[in-house]
Formats: sequence, C-alpha cells, structure tokens
Amino acid sequence: MSMNYHLNDDRLETKFQDAKPLYSESEAKIEANRCLFCFDAPCIKACPTQIDIPGFIQKIASGNIRGSAKTIFRSNILGVSTARVCPVEELCSGACVYNDLDNKPIQIGRLQRFATHQALELETTSGRSLFTPASPVDKKVALIGAGPASLSCAAYLALEGVHTVIYEINDLPGGLNLTGIAPYKFMAADAMDEINWLVKFGLNIRTGTALGRDISLDKLMNENDAVFLGIGLGKDTFPDIPGEELDNVFGATDLIRKIKNDPEFELPYDLKKAVVIGGGNTAIDIARELAMLGVPEVDIVYRRTKDVMPGYSHELSHARENGVRLLEKQTPIKITNGSDGRLQLFTEHTDSKTEKTHHADWIVMAIGQLKFAREIAPNLEIDKKGRVIVDDKTRRTSIPNLYAGGDCINGGKEVVNAVADGRDAAYAMLASWGLHPVNSNHKIGSNGHV
Repeated sequence: MSMNYHLNDDRLETKFQDAKPLYSESEAKIEANRCLFCFDAPCIKACPTQIDIPGFIQKIASGNIRGSAKTIFRSNILGVSTARVCPVEELCSGACVYNDLDNKPIQIGRLQRFATHQALELETTSGRSLFTPASPVDKKVALIGAGPASLSCAAYLALEGVHTVIYEINDLPGGLNLTGIAPYKFMAADAMDEINWLVKFGLNIRTGTALGRDISLDKLMNENDAVFLGIGLGKDTFPDIPGEELDNVFGATDLIRKIKNDPEFELPYDLKKAVVIGGGNTAIDIARELAMLGVPEVDIVYRRTKDVMPGYSHELSHARENGVRLLEKQTPIKITNGSDGRLQLFTEHTDSKTEKTHHADWIVMAIGQLKFAREIAPNLEIDKKGRVIVDDKTRRTSIPNLYAGGDCINGGKEVVNAVADGRDAAYAMLASWGLHPVNSNHKIGSNGHV
C-alpha cells in the first residue's frame, strides 16, 4: 500500500557536509545566464534521459521555476536525486561547449537541483501540484524491486492512469538511492522525500515482499497486463581468497548502507586504518567516506593502474584531497589475523610478483555485486555476464509482456540510466496498448520506441 516513509535521524551519514550545496536564487540566475542555450546542445545528447537542458536553464534565467522543473521531470521523473548523484563531469557538464573554450562548464547538476528543489517547495506552499494524473485506465502493471528503474516506470505509468504496484524485498523502498549513494552527494532522508513525492501520483509500494517467497513471477504475469523487473544487483562479491570471512572484512555496499541507514552503527574509536580493495566508483566512495569520517589512513588497493581504473578520475581526485591513497598493481592473495590483533592483507605486485603486507583494522571489498537474474525464469534470456537481455528501445525481455531496466540489464551503471530504462519501458507499454501519454513531451512510435 502507499504510505509515507521515514528514517531515524540518528544516523552516521548525517555527519557529512553537502559536497555541492544548494544554489541561492541569485547564484542560480547568475549561472543560468552563463548558458549559451545551444541549438544543437551536446549536453542533451550526453544525458541518458535527454532532458532539454538549455530549455530548463533558460526558464531559471527568466524566473519560471515551475516550468523549469516540469521540463526536467517530463524527461526524468527522478530529477531530484539525479541532480545530486549524476556524474555530470562525465555526462552533461562534461559535454558543455565551454570545455572547448577553456572555460568552466555550466553547473548543470546544481541548476537542476535548484529548479527541482524550489519547485517542490512551491508545490507544498501553494498546494498546486506540478502534475495531475490522468483518469484511470483499465491496465495493471507489477514491478519487482523499488529502486530508481521501477520507481521511474511506475511513476510515468501512474501519471497516465495505470494501476501500478511495486514489490520490494526490503523494509524501505529506494534501492541504491537509499542505501548506496555516498552521503556527501545525497542523503537517505532526501531519497525518502523524493519517494514520498512520487507516491502522490498513485503508485503503490509493498515492502518486505520477496519474489519467490511471497510472490511468483507466473502469478504476477497472469494477473497484470505487464511486469517490470527492476531487481538491481545482489550482495557484494568477494575475491575468493583465504581469510575473507574474518571479522572486520566488509562488503562495500553493505558498509555504505550501514553508514547511511543504520542508527546503531558507529565507527570504533580505535579504527586507525582501512584498506579498500577495488578500482570502481564504489571503492572510491567508501574510501572517501571513511576518510571524511575521520579514519586517519585509508588506502585503495587496485590490481591494475590508475589510467585504466573504472572509477571516475574526478572522484579519485576528490578522495585524494581527503587523504585517500591509491596503491596500484597490487593483487590480493590472502588475509590473516596479525599477532597485534589487526588484519593483515597480503598482495602480489602485478609485474614483479613480489609480496607486500598491509596492516589494517578494516578491509573493505569493493569488487562488484552478485547478479541473480538467472534465477528469475528459465526462459529469460541472459547474457554471459548475467545481465537480462532487452530490446534497446522498449526494454522488452525475451518473455512477452515482461520488461526490465536498471542494473539488472546493464551490470551497474548510473541512477540516470535506470530512470531512462523505466521511463522508456513505461512508454513502450502504453504504446503497445494504444495509449498516448498526456504528461510527457516524448513522442512514441507505433512500435513502442520512444
């Protein structure tokens, strides 16, 4: 059922400062007026949801905050969170023409945050909703997993009058927006606020409900006109080395979740050094979080070199500013308990094969997450990496009326990619039923392609 969701305020993540504070009105207008409002804007092409970026920025410049936010939400209904969590340096701002002019690119993420934040505040104070859901239609959709992909899909469907129910295994909805985003980017309470806003559209969320335990895919397929899989990824993977089961060896996403959501979780007073294993953005995020929380020494151990790390270079630079050290060409081979009560991580140099011992109080594994899509249905097509195969345009799977999006189809990309997946699947469903959305600017072909 639909309801308001809340978190305990006494959480470790509340100790973090906002890395990119909210613009004031004057700051936003000054930045908006820097925009060149390009006709063939490269920033739009770089955005997975293809927001009309010059359009929403121009509305900020003219003082039309409500119109600016609606422009954003029509393409990206999770515009609040993506304004904060998107790697804009790699996407829209990274494509800004100012980069070619040796000038600072437009701060698109911060402008998006300003517009969506101000518009939702105006919605509350004025009582005038940004969107009015269409009249109910005789269609039902079930969605599995309450992460960004399913929330996006359900919201766009609910706005068009479709009855939607999201089934979530955990006690709270939100997926990685709630549990896995670094607190200096986006706090869990803000994720809850965004979900509570989406719930107003009429979508329903049933938490504590697991596929295979409480519900079956066959039953959902029989009782609904379509089903959407937004199951994300599973638990942290470990490198299968001796000692990884020892105390104080953590999975990165589990540790981030504790920092963000668990009011009982605190760092021990004698935590002096942590070693993070991995080279992706999750490894960088947890390393930076621990450093910002006051851990004196935090190392990232990576088996290859910095130039081929999957983590973004700008994120690593920020982590280094917080004191995080990167150790390259180090492959973990085993973990033991040392005589001093600390952990010992043994690594082997990629080239020389010499061994090195790293002493640490905590060791954190950030090398990926399990994929469990193979367990969903025997006739669901899965690629060699365990990802659900979908049509690139409609997000349809190999099973009729079953759609999918988010990490389960891409192996772990950005929140904004999941939002685009959910939106495109929603519009493909509508097109397959001969329905035309009234709350969107997107054009849909007869084949369901957006």
